[in-house]
Amino acid sequence: MLESQLVCDEINQWHILNWSLPKPFIVLWQITDAHIDHYNHVNNAAYVTQIEKVAWGHSNSIGLTIKEYKALDRAMVIRHHDLNYIHACYLDEQIACATWIVFCDKKLRLRRQFQFISTRTRKTVFTATTDFVCISLSLGSPKLMPPSFSETYSNNVTTLSVS
Repeated sequence: MLESQLVCDEINQWHILNWSLPKPFIVLWQITDAHIDHYNHVNNAAYVTQIEKVAWGHSNSIGLTIKEYKALDRAMVIRHHDLNYIHACYLDEQIACATWIVFCDKKLRLRRQFQFISTRTRKTVFTATTDFVCISLSLGSPKLMPPSFSETYSNNVTTLSVS
């Protein structure tokens, strides 16, 4: 069984959780023994691994896969994480993990926001922002986003709606 699975929001209604932004991309994370540390809660490194899974799941869902990255000799790599551990999570807990693209300069930079909510308590347990920079895979140096990156990522930027 997969530890993460894509959630069909309309069926499972995870959209009713208290998300910080509209229209989250959600992946469900089932906490297993592999995620637990010597304090008997989820290890901090497991959250970082889950961020990567959620980000890739979202990128794949909007049409940007590792295959396209390699074909274009480009990648979005992490420049900076800001991680906020709010409440501990434990074995057998289920966490709804959401991401949004909140900034894309259409050149080099992209920012994602993450929010993880316990489906049991309905409380936010973790938030993060991650800054990415576009690089050439072959050279490892910064390179402008190809049009498919800049168009796809910028078209999927989420902002807080102002009423």
